[in-house]
Amino acid sequence: CVDTENVTAMMSSKLTLHRLETRKQTRVHEALTMLKRYLHRYQGQVGAYLILGGVDVEGSYLATIHAAGSTDRLPFVAMGSGSLNAMAALEGGYKDDMTLEEAMALAHEAICNGIFNDPMSGTQVDLCIITKDKTEMRIGY
Repeated sequence: CVDTENVTAMMSSKLTLHRLETRKQTRVHEALTMLKRYLHRYQGQVGAYLILGGVDVEGSYLATIHAAGSTDRLPFVAMGSGSLNAMAALEGGYKDDMTLEEAMALAHEAICNGIFNDPMSGTQVDLCIITKDKTEMRIGY
């Protein structure tokens, strides 16, 4: 969606400026606050539905941001037209302290559930692995 891409690009620029101005790494909850305030201002007229993940000094962080600016912070999330099918896999397979391999396998299963049970969910599984040391994209996992 164009709105999602534009909001993401704009927020990336704002976060870069924030880091340069403060001379410190931005915390994930600061990015979440900036996103939800922006979207709340437009009351859903900007059609961006986002999942925000990251790791900072406070630990790992995963949240959803809806177009009207409401947010949820949970250990696993799914959004979009295939999210009900994806959430079924996540609810059935999630456990605390999963290994990276277990988490990747569960994410793959969840995305595949969304793809195979909803024709509007795309055709490919891409994973983004975020750790305190790096961010890695696995395209076509």
